[in-house]
Amino acid sequence: MPAKNLTVNRAALTHRLAYALRHPDRVPRHLARSARDIWLRRRHPDHVSYYRAVMRSDTRADPDAAVGSHSKERWLALGAMQFDYLVGHGLRPEHRMLEIGCGNLRGGWRFIRHLDPGHYYGIDISPDILFAAQDTVVERGLQQRLPTLTPVRDLTLAFLPDAHFDVVHAHSVFSHSPLPVIEECLANVGRVLAPDGWFDFTFDRTEGEEHQVLREDFYYRTETLIALAGKHGLRARFMPDWEKLPHGQSKIRVTHAE
Repeated sequence: MPAKNLTVNRAALTHRLAYALRHPDRVPRHLARSARDIWLRRRHPDHVSYYRAVMRSDTRADPDAAVGSHSKERWLALGAMQFDYLVGHGLRPEHRMLEIGCGNLRGGWRFIRHLDPGHYYGIDISPDILFAAQDTVVERGLQQRLPTLTPVRDLTLAFLPDAHFDVVHAHSVFSHSPLPVIEECLANVGRVLAPDGWFDFTFDRTEGEEHQVLREDFYYRTETLIALAGKHGLRARFMPDWEKLPHGQSKIRVTHAE
């Protein structure tokens, strides 16, 4: 995987033109995404509804691609990467895990298999991708592990119990979220997190100007997200060991402030 470009503004016209010249084969897909973006913006002014519609469209075409994997091999590799990282950081079978944006269980099926029955809880704003998640449960023969898969309207987590989850995980969620959505999650995740628990999330990192592309991809400075967690009484730290892995996003871990 090429090194991360942490200074480029992907929304800038000069970058887009240069990218199109370097990758002319990708221009038709980008134009199709742009047209869809214009259409969905008009129909869905709030971001969650907008991105739910994006997921509906992408899932209809290919559930694996909808969660960012353009081949089954890559889907399996990214899921294994998430799983190995959390197990390496102490995820144990007796832990209770909440996965925010569980998708079609790219990493989730491995967590379900690893955890004690009934200890995996996955939520997603897209009912369509959760149908695909149910298919994954069947394909992997995980019915007896009793995973819970729940659609949500937002990230207030209001229906979940206090201090219940030892591990909360959000992979490729904040990379598609504006700051108000991220703040909503950070304002509420502390309530459901066990006293010694941790919340890992990935994000698209920039060291330049924060920006977004087509309301689907958002780029943030590390200090912005760490400060936002601190605003809600949480301690956040950048995870440098994740940077050694072949993944384009970065990772932050959030815990209760000491």
